[in-house]
Amino acid sequence: MTTDTSTKAPVADTELAIDQELLTSVDEAGQVIVHASITCRSSWELVRIWKSTFLIDRVSGFQSRLLHASNISIAPNWTPILQGQTIRFTLVFEALPKTCTAFDFAEIIPEPGGFFIENIARNQSDVYRIDLSNQDLF
Repeated sequence: MTTDTSTKAPVADTELAIDQELLTSVDEAGQVIVHASITCRSSWELVRIWKSTFLIDRVSGFQSRLLHASNISIAPNWTPILQGQTIRFTLVFEALPKTCTAFDFAEIIPEPGGFFIENIARNQSDVYRIDLSNQDLF
């Protein structure tokens, strides 16, 4: 069996070029990380996050889209939790504008009960911790 390698680029070089390009674009774009938690206060609850969850710049109204959710179900699926249990999950959003100094966390859904936390002060790391257990739903 013979293999013609004259027309194929080496796999390792191609993967390295793609990885370098991806890393460069991620560094330029930036991301906002939100570590969230919910503690079940009743006998049991079902929780989830909708893809229509945004970080909204309080001045410009720019909506930073949810890119990834880890350790929580995405609607229409649910994650069950029992009384006293706390679920911790991570949400990754696209970058906020550089001029943003405060934003709202808003789950905009077609039914009552969306999560909403108002006026979160921006920090230099763009990593935040929020507790959604006892907040008012809108």
